[in-house]
Amino acid sequence: AVTSIAAPHVGVGGAHVVVTDAWDSLGHEDEAASRKPIFEPYRVDQALMDLAAADAIFLHCLPAHRGEEVTDDVLDGPQSRVWPEAANRLPAARGALEWLVIASEASR
Repeated sequence: AVTSIAAPHVGVGGAHVVVTDAWDSLGHEDEAASRKPIFEPYRVDQALMDLAAADAIFLHCLPAHRGEEVTDDVLDGPQSRVWPEAANRLPAARGALEWLVIASEASR
């Protein structure tokens, strides 16, 4: 189950996957300074990952801002699957495009 919770340690407890994203969105970098103190409690560090299931993995769509939404030890650690996740982007996009083309041709 996906949880949105005010206390990250509660939401991560026993989780099999821990996912985060950049704290600022493209085109809204000017909001980064005001967002940082709000999001700091949600930084994924090893202490937070230790609350997840023993076989938990960490995902991030990249690019990551090291030390902000995730610490180096998690991003580069054994639970991280960020590089396989990034490697799957192109095949996933190709599959989605193929599906859209086939669906579009079928509706003609």
